[in-house]
Amino acid sequence: MSLLYSSLPLDGVTVVSLEQAIAAPFCTRQLADLGARVIKVERPEVGDFARGYDTRVNGMASHFVWTNRSKESLALDLKNPCDLQALKKILFKADVMVQNLAPGAAERLGLSHEELQKTNPGIIVCDISGYGSHGPYRDKKAYDLLVQSEAGMLAVTGTEAEPSKTGISIADIAAGMYAYSNILAALLERGKTGRGRRIDISMLESMAEWMSFPMYYAFDGQPGPSRAGASHATIYPYGPFETGADGASVMMGVQNEREWAILCRDVLEDASLETNERFANNSLRSRNRAELKKIITDRFSKLSADEAIAKLDKAGIANANMNDMQGVWKHPQLQARNRWIEVETPSGVVPGLLPPGIDDISQVNVAEVPAVGQHNEAIFAEFGVSEE
Repeated sequence: MSLLYSSLPLDGVTVVSLEQAIAAPFCTRQLADLGARVIKVERPEVGDFARGYDTRVNGMASHFVWTNRSKESLALDLKNPCDLQALKKILFKADVMVQNLAPGAAERLGLSHEELQKTNPGIIVCDISGYGSHGPYRDKKAYDLLVQSEAGMLAVTGTEAEPSKTGISIADIAAGMYAYSNILAALLERGKTGRGRRIDISMLESMAEWMSFPMYYAFDGQPGPSRAGASHATIYPYGPFETGADGASVMMGVQNEREWAILCRDVLEDASLETNERFANNSLRSRNRAELKKIITDRFSKLSADEAIAKLDKAGIANANMNDMQGVWKHPQLQARNRWIEVETPSGVVPGLLPPGIDDISQVNVAEVPAVGQHNEAIFAEFGVSEE
């Protein structure tokens, strides 16, 4: 059963999205969560190609279920003049259009902000692409891994022996969130001026912003942070440490000299380590991390992960479990804060998470993940579009 509330922040806002893959769908799902009506334009029959990434969620793709709840699916062939005209008729009444088609495709279809504002001055058009609407990289294909590489993410992620991408589509997510926040700002601006505007979101620029710390660290030709696996490149001890009793690991982070002294005295039970000439400050500890890691893991070898975490908690040293995905599904903090909700899909009900910042389900729009073209008939009738 769909749960729709008329008091949500974006109630009454209609978003039409020519979206595929992750960045644009992730953006528009955030808008849908806040009550916007999101009409997802897909190819007839096959739909968004992200529907076919895998079959892990009752036969549906994990990426698609994650990013596409609470939307209406409108199946259109935009190469068909009649279908394209139907879309333009809908856009005449829309508040926002989001698109992440191939570079230049929206313009060739007559769907640029410049064209759409002629009949709909208030429309906000958000274009999401790999490298932006102009510049020498404009037409390059931009998959998430490729943008991570261009933005320097692989230079700081991985081990000394080999770079590694992040385990999630971080460039897509970054672009989607900047698209989302810029659309919210544009809606506020339109409330003052009555006019929409164009938003040009680049995956590269989104990632470059997130890479600003390592960029400044390498300021003026200095070497950048080294790849340090799951450890911190410049702070130590900070990262995973193996325990012995169960073969597991815990994450631990020490950020200042006070915490280092407490760790030595109360957890490692060797206060002399605090002033040891190899470990007397963070720079020395980071330089001599291999020796220090052996000392720590020797102490932890007699403990299970739970016992090590208990000692760290008692001492007030920051730590975390090394959870796998099943550990996150069952995370006691998520359960204690009632973060789980139910989401309908064409293959049955699946669990979902409340958006961050939302306290309960009365503050969010949670509706089903649509089948391809599920809402064609209703949308055509509403906007006066002939089925033919």
